[in-house]
Formats: sequence, structure tokens, C-alpha cells
Amino acid sequence: MSESMQERLETLLAPLVTGLGFELWGLEYLQSGDQAHVRLFIDRDGGVTLDDCALISEQAGALLDVEDPISLAYRLEVSSPGLDRVLFKPEQYTRYVGERLKVRLRWPVDGRRNLQGRLVSCADDAIVIELETGEMATVPLNAVHRARLIYDMAAAPHPQGDDAADAGD
Repeated sequence: MSESMQERLETLLAPLVTGLGFELWGLEYLQSGDQAHVRLFIDRDGGVTLDDCALISEQAGALLDVEDPISLAYRLEVSSPGLDRVLFKPEQYTRYVGERLKVRLRWPVDGRRNLQGRLVSCADDAIVIELETGEMATVPLNAVHRARLIYDMAAAPHPQGDDAADAGD
């Protein structure tokens, strides 16, 4: 079985990203006609700045130019995974047990293709979600098309003191 383009790119770019002090949170490779789009998500303790994204973009672009794994014209995009981050790997799901997430499935599981709820657990091949109805859903990881954390603004830290609310007035 041949390696997919996404796997080839991850194998090529992960050591570069790690060597520069970042974690390759995820990689998306999309191809449409004669164009491709490579999206890298990088992370590290303390967060990611615009300068960090520019550095990784410059270095990854140079590596892709030299290795030339993509025969099409492509666009490279580098960003932080953000607060409502997409989860790519089992170990990422494990980090966020107890958090709320939205999941879009490749095929229906128990008659559903879209799920939303609290992540209860994660194994190497499946996740368990407590749905907003209180039901538990076990979802094979290979059925997940995209899983994204739900950022809760109400639970986010707010500036202290009454003056912070009036600062814009």
C-alpha cells in the first residue's frame, strides 16, 4: 500500500517543525484539479505568534522546494490550531478529555453524522462522547472526518475589576 501525500508531507515536515521547537499539531493536504493546499498547524507551550508562523512557513517552503514532493502548484499556510482546535491524533483527544467538542463523521454511527457533547474517553481506536441528550456515543476514530473543540467564552478568564468592562466607553 502506498503512502498518502498527507503522510509523506507529515514525514517530511514533522522533523523540521520539531527541530525548530514546535509541535506539528496537524497537517491537511487538499487537492482540487491542478492546485493543492497544504495547511500546517503548529503549537508549543506559551502559544504561537505570527513571527513563529512566518518562520515555519519560510523553512517548510524551502524544504518543499528542495524535496519537491508535490507535482502541482500549491499554497502553503501555517497557523496555530487556535482555541477551537481540530483534533487529529488519539493523544490529542486524550489531552482534552472532559472538554466539549463537535464531531463530523465520514459515515453515520447510530444514525448520526454530526455529534456534539463532552469527550468522556479516548482509546487508540475510538472515542466516547456524552451527547447533550445525556446519551453516550462510542465513535471509531477512523469514522471521524473532523473533530473540533468548542471554545466556551463564558468559561474563559476575564479581566479583573469593574474598570475592565468600561474600558471602551
